[in-house]
Amino acid sequence: MAIDGSNIEVPDEADNVKVFGYPGSRTGVTGYPQAQCAVLVECATHAIIAANMGAYRDAEWTVCHPLLASLNQTMLCLADRGFKWVRALVSCQSHRAQLLWRYASNRQLPVQRMLADGSFLSVLQPSRGPRRKDTQAAVTVRVIEYTLPDAEGTQGRYRLLTTLLDEHHAPALELAAQYHERWEGESVFDELKTHLHQRRRVLRSKTPDLVRQEFYGWVLTHYAVRWLMHTAAPNITCRHARDPSWPTYSCCAEPSHSQGLSLPAHPRLRKRWFKDVLAHAAALWCVSNRGKSNPRMVKRRNTPYASHNRTVPRNQHQVFRPALVPPLPLSKRKWYSQAKNQLH
Repeated sequence: MAIDGSNIEVPDEADNVKVFGYPGSRTGVTGYPQAQCAVLVECATHAIIAANMGAYRDAEWTVCHPLLASLNQTMLCLADRGFKWVRALVSCQSHRAQLLWRYASNRQLPVQRMLADGSFLSVLQPSRGPRRKDTQAAVTVRVIEYTLPDAEGTQGRYRLLTTLLDEHHAPALELAAQYHERWEGESVFDELKTHLHQRRRVLRSKTPDLVRQEFYGWVLTHYAVRWLMHTAAPNITCRHARDPSWPTYSCCAEPSHSQGLSLPAHPRLRKRWFKDVLAHAAALWCVSNRGKSNPRMVKRRNTPYASHNRTVPRNQHQVFRPALVPPLPLSKRKWYSQAKNQLH
């Protein structure tokens, strides 16, 4: 499972501006107000398990926190930086779910114990509030630090935190490779915004309640198409796919247009119609999306990232091989603080 968020533009109406708000820009404000959305996605099937929506100015953690209630003990949740780790850990402990989240590499973490696979155990404490110095509020986590020496344009060091403390049950290299499945959440937003929304940049609803209604209908439609793909997948033969069990979204969303959107009234005809839709989906030409690597660029230049360049090769298949690295040494202040705590 993976948690990710994105922004969507809504119509420039007074009620939408009041509820969702404008994002800032270099020229003042943008042309449309924006809402912030978050989804909990199953990485393999791209099925959206839970979704939430909030104002643009809401913190990402505020929008994503209700999604944690949909986790259970069989799930491993992946997420990027920017989340409040201690609060998320407390919330997930009640559901017995496991976490594998990215953490800032410039934060210094004390090394409690080195493990055999190169990872180490550390302790996190609340950074704010009355319990920030309370030792009872400390949370034990496992830290995995690695690099990607074979990949171009990557950062020097990556750091992951996980609640899976047993290095034999979950080796560090296996978790580091598994974390990159989180990018399947980016593909889900591509399916929502590009394929399902037909590249329209702004939602149609002109009031906040209707915006939320349209958003959840949007998500349910995506789930229906993904369920159709999952049902048709065993009969699909992909000529160029490395993983033939999972077709691409764009090709299998086509039956909803070619077969018609209205279901027959009679149950027998409805069953035959659905069988024809599955047969049509199974006959489509599918290409695997797994293992691709793209440079991080945008088409509209309003961020520090490079502008979109169509001459740069895209969708290149690349295998990531993580290489574990030792933890960074603590600063002198952190070292004295850790030594003092060990003496006591």
